[in-house]
Amino acid sequence: RRYPTVETRAEAFNGSTHVAVPSDSDFLKALLFELRLTDDQSFVEHRDTCTRIDHSSVHSVRVEGGDLWPVVAFQKSGLICACLPLVEERLEPRPPLLTISGLSQGLALLFGILDYISPSRKNEAEMSAKIGQLRNLLIQACPLGTPLNTNISSLSSSFDDIQVIPTDDKQPVWRSNTYKGKPQVTVCITEKVKCMQYDKRDVVDMWQVYGAVNCKCDIEGAAPNVTLTLNLPTNGSPLQDILVHHCVTSIDPAMLMSSSVDPLDDSVYSGPYKFPFIPPSDSFNLCYYTSQVPVPPILGCYQLIEEGSQLKLTVNLKLHESIKNSFEYCEARIRFFNRGPIAHLEYKVSYGQLDLSREKSLLVWVIGQKFPKSSEVSLTGTVTFGAAGEEHPTDYVCTGNTAYVKMYFRIPDFTLTGCYVDQHSVQIFAPGKPKITASRELISSDYYIWNSEASAPIMYKSLYY
Repeated sequence: RRYPTVETRAEAFNGSTHVAVPSDSDFLKALLFELRLTDDQSFVEHRDTCTRIDHSSVHSVRVEGGDLWPVVAFQKSGLICACLPLVEERLEPRPPLLTISGLSQGLALLFGILDYISPSRKNEAEMSAKIGQLRNLLIQACPLGTPLNTNISSLSSSFDDIQVIPTDDKQPVWRSNTYKGKPQVTVCITEKVKCMQYDKRDVVDMWQVYGAVNCKCDIEGAAPNVTLTLNLPTNGSPLQDILVHHCVTSIDPAMLMSSSVDPLDDSVYSGPYKFPFIPPSDSFNLCYYTSQVPVPPILGCYQLIEEGSQLKLTVNLKLHESIKNSFEYCEARIRFFNRGPIAHLEYKVSYGQLDLSREKSLLVWVIGQKFPKSSEVSLTGTVTFGAAGEEHPTDYVCTGNTAYVKMYFRIPDFTLTGCYVDQHSVQIFAPGKPKITASRELISSDYYIWNSEASAPIMYKSLYY
């Protein structure tokens, strides 16, 4: 989708230094090259030099007329999502990413499109139909290049249902209709924790929290004002790298300055985090954030040793004392790559149960909804494999004894930062007494425990963009 009005504005901001957007085919070719998804894997200095390391989804794409920046692009669910947000100022020198509001709007729109398409990935006909409807949906979601509603799934693909632009001068364009009924506000804080554990003296373990605050505000009025406050307990971990939805009307600059990029920066803001906003009609993410928490929720040690035709494995897991011991689910998955099916398995678990997958290449250790009183569980066993076949999983990284345990868990009514919404602090400047519903959850995401008896890919903390 191209917006000539947006391209004209970009040219007005940058004058002679403006880089025109090439044709769709040329842009796609340049983007695939930038993302290293072409057949040609040769070294290219401006893209592959060690001085340039990508730590975000914002790229500079080299085209015939110069460098297009900032291009938001990422891969998810087997798809490439990309957009080119408008920077409402000159690009030389390049402004800080946190000051470009179009980045968060573009990301929200891409995630909305992805949420709409992804459920149909395994059905080719259904996916083709959804992609065919995208053009009509984008006319509603982003009519002139400015996202008005990023919840694509909530829109109708019929032109007959497109709502007219609000006639009330006070009603913002992102609030597509007015609600009639009892006022209610639903807020959910979702934190995802990523982790890389190695159990080695010379390698630093890494973990980080990524949070999102989702809101649904059913409130009467053309432009109701809402103020939502996020709070931290005394020992909570400060929120950093905060990105807010475009409906937020004002914000404390100290919140935006709290960044995880520079570990020596002392501009840490510990809240409270206030967000005054005029809510869209549908569910939306009010803000995103990261945080550096002192410990990961589950500490693990994985040892895998090859002895003759057998593999001996030991897994020890410990729930940190500060973590709520109440899971919706908790399991550890041990997948064996580049080998045949498991022909023989002997094991002992101190807690939970161990299941072997149907394809006999995956062990699933179901820990359940609670750790024992000791907060520690262990698994030991030996595994023997049969002849390898084409149907068994392969991996370029996990060769030899390089292997991992991947954790999957969800803890309801808990956040690793301690972040919560005080229902009494939600202010709504509209008639009626609203019903406030607040919830929170912690979910694992790319939570790896690597075999300490072999080499493993290393991830260090990003120091610069």
